[in-house]
Amino acid sequence: MENIEQLQHKLERAQRDFSILYEISHAMRTTLELNHILYIILTGVTSHTGLGFNRAILFLANDTLTLLEPKMAIGPRSGEHAQEIWKHIAASNQQLEDLIEKDNLAQNTDPASLFKLVKDLRIPLEPNEHNVLSEAFYQDKAQHLFKEDIQKRSTDILFQTFKTDELVIVPLKIKDKAIGLIVADNIYTQRRPSEDDLRMFMVLANQAALAIENSRLYEMTRQKSHTDPITGLWNHGFFQHKLSSLIEESRQSKQPLSLIIIDIDNFKMFNDTFGHQKGDQILIEIAHLLNDTTREVDYVCRYGGEEFSIILPQTTKQAALMMAERIRQRIEEQTFKGDEKHQGLQLTVSIGVASLGDDGTTKEDLIDAADQAMYKAKRSGKNQTCIA
Repeated sequence: MENIEQLQHKLERAQRDFSILYEISHAMRTTLELNHILYIILTGVTSHTGLGFNRAILFLANDTLTLLEPKMAIGPRSGEHAQEIWKHIAASNQQLEDLIEKDNLAQNTDPASLFKLVKDLRIPLEPNEHNVLSEAFYQDKAQHLFKEDIQKRSTDILFQTFKTDELVIVPLKIKDKAIGLIVADNIYTQRRPSEDDLRMFMVLANQAALAIENSRLYEMTRQKSHTDPITGLWNHGFFQHKLSSLIEESRQSKQPLSLIIIDIDNFKMFNDTFGHQKGDQILIEIAHLLNDTTREVDYVCRYGGEEFSIILPQTTKQAALMMAERIRQRIEEQTFKGDEKHQGLQLTVSIGVASLGDDGTTKEDLIDAADQAMYKAKRSGKNQTCIA
């Protein structure tokens, strides 16, 4: 029969667990932003008032469930760094609710630390894959690996990068569907997680998986509302909103910003000859070409009709001109699919380029300058690039 002291300990543990779950669940319900949700989850895993692990990495499966990819990691880069962090938290009396504030996200997920170590990991996800994370992904319970287990699997893709003596792996599941997992260890404190810790971790992971899935659904809905239904590019509304925010960022950072506006030459004649369905196919092909030619940081938008716009952050007018010319030449050289009578079609575009500061200080001025430059290219014979 349990004595009073044991019962008291169990009661305190239950109260503590309930408090942690309540705070983390409440915090996750206040946001639909995926990065913030991941940060809340990992802070709950690593906080001294949470599960108390030293380091944690959150992996999510890609859309085709063929790979696990690291999305966020929290943890000190060394024992000395760990001591510094813990002293600071203790001195400032920070509790879990303080640590999970969004303002702390950038500071506590410093890419120069743990995430930099694991960010290039790509874990194959197949039921017959013999790597520790793939196996754990298909399990229904937390995996607790000890030193001897890890030594036996020293060639595993995870342990080649992430050095540890003991490890907990917890799957993120919604009903029977796995979407990712969390890896955590206590490399600095060497504290061995108990069965109660693992049970608590699983409860937290179940709530985390639901929050992540809700965030993804929200992001898909939001992106769909900002996407042109024909080309899949950002639509005009997104273009206007994003250009405004990037102009403000450019002013504050004193970084250049440029804008390209592209118009397909003689597109009305093309539509009249081949029909609007073929015209839509051309728009899709050009959209793919624009995405292939631009950088990940650029925003390629369908401006309207046969016009496209590209916002180029941290780009000078000269660099934007080079980009615009590359686009113009690629479209000129491209052979587009025709119909039974016209097997290969050639198209050209007229392009205008403008830069913030040189050609205007407001969104309206910048758009007008790029627009006027594009019309100058039209008047000068088409298939040209002009700068404002």
